[in-house]
Amino acid sequence: MISGPLPIRTRALSGHNLCRADRSPSDPCDDRGVSEEPKPKWANPEPAIHHAIALWAANCAERALPIFEQQRPGDDRPRAAIAALRAWERGELPMTACRTAAFAAHAAARDATETGAFAAVAAARAAGQACAVAHMFDHAPHAATYAAKAVGLNGDDQAAQEAERAWQWENLAPELRPIGFPKGR
Repeated sequence: MISGPLPIRTRALSGHNLCRADRSPSDPCDDRGVSEEPKPKWANPEPAIHHAIALWAANCAERALPIFEQQRPGDDRPRAAIAALRAWERGELPMTACRTAAFAAHAAARDATETGAFAAVAAARAAGQACAVAHMFDHAPHAATYAAKAVGLNGDDQAAQEAERAWQWENLAPELRPIGFPKGR
């Protein structure tokens, strides 16, 4: 269980400066006089929180894997992505390997799209998003959402999707719910 307040995440606003380097003071792109105050950047939370949310995302995505495997037998990329995330959490795999595995799971989702296996697409996306948590923790809510979507699409069952979301909520530590469910339940 994690104690204490959760860190607040923010994103630095960064635009593409399409202005010329030799701009004049009358140039509308002139940024002289703009605050030199550093802008906050995205950051992962402390490791204990990052790892806890990663394991939750893996659990959520793993519950949808049978849907993918039933509709796309022989394609192990989503399962490999979840295994990569778990290895990262144990310190056995670098984050960069998880990014590669996440991309592979998303490629499996694209392949499933071509066959019209939409529940499998959502399940593969859940695995890809879960694996991407190693890189950035804020992929976790997307993993959960895709996993619940896969469950709902599998039988065209809104009640099953809602039950999956309830399971996700109940299986996430209350202090991590603002991360896993940033818009609330």
